[in-house]
Amino acid sequence: MQADEPIGKLYDGRMLRRLALYLKPYRRSVAATLFLVALHGLFDSLGPLLTRYAVDRYFTHTPVTALPFELPADPARGLTLLSIAYLSVVILTLITEFGMTLLMNRTGQYAMFDLRRDLMARLHRLDIAYFDRNPIGRIVTRVTSDVDMLNELFSSGLVAILGDLLMLLWLLGILLSLSPGMTLIVLAAAPLVFAATMRFRADVAGSNRRIRTAVARINAFLQEHINGMSVVQLFNREFRSRQDFAAINRDHMEAYKDSIHAYGWFYPVVEFLSMMTLAGLLVYGGVSIPGGAVSLGTVVAFFQYAIRFFRPIQDLSEKYNVLQAATAAGERIFQLLDTVPAIQAPPSPVAIPAGTTIAFENVWFAYKDEDWVLRDVSLTIRPGETIAVVGHTGAGKTTLTNLLLRFYDVQRGRITIGGVDIREFRPDELRGLFSVVLQDPWLFTGDIRSNITLGTPGLTEEQIRLAARRVNLLAFIDSLPGGLSEQVAERGANFSTGQKQLISFARALAHQPQILILDEATSSVDTETEIRIRIAQQELLAGRTAIVIAHRLSTIQSATRILVFHKGQLLEAGTHTELLVLRGIYWRLYELQYSAHTASSSKADLS
Repeated sequence: MQADEPIGKLYDGRMLRRLALYLKPYRRSVAATLFLVALHGLFDSLGPLLTRYAVDRYFTHTPVTALPFELPADPARGLTLLSIAYLSVVILTLITEFGMTLLMNRTGQYAMFDLRRDLMARLHRLDIAYFDRNPIGRIVTRVTSDVDMLNELFSSGLVAILGDLLMLLWLLGILLSLSPGMTLIVLAAAPLVFAATMRFRADVAGSNRRIRTAVARINAFLQEHINGMSVVQLFNREFRSRQDFAAINRDHMEAYKDSIHAYGWFYPVVEFLSMMTLAGLLVYGGVSIPGGAVSLGTVVAFFQYAIRFFRPIQDLSEKYNVLQAATAAGERIFQLLDTVPAIQAPPSPVAIPAGTTIAFENVWFAYKDEDWVLRDVSLTIRPGETIAVVGHTGAGKTTLTNLLLRFYDVQRGRITIGGVDIREFRPDELRGLFSVVLQDPWLFTGDIRSNITLGTPGLTEEQIRLAARRVNLLAFIDSLPGGLSEQVAERGANFSTGQKQLISFARALAHQPQILILDEATSSVDTETEIRIRIAQQELLAGRTAIVIAHRLSTIQSATRILVFHKGQLLEAGTHTELLVLRGIYWRLYELQYSAHTASSSKADLS
């Protein structure tokens, strides 16, 4: 989880400028928000001044100077006017606060919508190797928790910080104009408040860092164990899983407890310092009022201003941590956005020749360093051929199709279509030639129709039903209450493995690919479903280039050629009959499967 650790600098000009780009389309809303922030600070600072005028004019009968209007002599009338003015200021304060909160939250949501859209677009462009290296839980944290942290910065953090700074400026100006001596008493507590704030910031920064790391670990743990819940329960690992989760959860709890402890001492300390400041103002006022240095109204106003003066400081201390956490989240988000896909489209892509030969020319490939998975592989697949690929687990069979689909690029040699290196084609156009049926069928939440079309425009109902009929799936679909509109649960949990695999076959055929790849597509289905697929296979592969990766040799005996891989090398090639005559690796695989099948049949007969 080291990638989740960095806190980042409080001020990162480059990152903040990039964040500002997401606000640029909504600059009018931002400008209106800033205007309302300034007005809010002004209106919020006027209330104590009106209190001062009321006390001095009508309670102590002290001359009031610098008034923008003349107060009437009658106390009842004057206090009524001041009360109306005070109420008006309160209402204006509430209106401006509502306006700036609404505008900035809406703007923040729009900006976060754009940011999440860009993150999802980047994830779609990243190569498969990126997802091999990074846990899914961590990636989910980027798009959810980290973006939410930026949303808090946009919607409340920045507004609160600007509002607090403006409030401090308004208050400082007003305090100095009322009484420089009393202003010094208020400012005398500032160094102590600053020291407490720095200590609080350090404590909370450390705990926030641990909280974010724990959240990422919890997300990764939950994603892995929820997806593998059947294995957890099958092997009675519930207790161990609870123990592992409890350890991660405890780290999260302890980090939050440290954060709570920091907040627990910080606010009382600031409150104590503010009370000490009020005591100092009381002493100063008690000494100065009899001599006429200050008025009682000024002291009352200072009491109100002093309380308001420390409130923004407290808020700024808290918002500092929001800004720091948002900076760290922004760094991680932009690190993802700046990740350059290893698989790139060429500057001048070449059109893919139609119906031409596929060739692997001296291909070497390793997922890591020089741990070669394929070693000097050369082979040719001609249009219309059905090529079967067999071999022991880890022989490099699936890697062949991963390279052909350009999920990875070869380190040595090249793969060509029509004599052109596939790196000269656009990856999306290259993959558009293929339809793939994987060993583990993957269905998305939705209905059967959407899982067959995958959102591809132009596929008609007739084409969908035709594809379902050709894989012997249509009768099953028509037997469902919703037909093609029957809902599919997450990962197709409401269907059997065989039914999900048949839907995957229908999906592959509906897109009318030039090349069909079956990656052990029948290994997870029952015998009856396999027979249904094999019956339709002749029609499925007619007039189409096909690559079939299979463990069950009975499914590929009619292939045009069978390629036998062993430890990353192509060691045998030929038809089923030719390879049996060689009595090599294929013959041994066939004998093993035939012997196992005979043994299982004999046991069944005896039972």
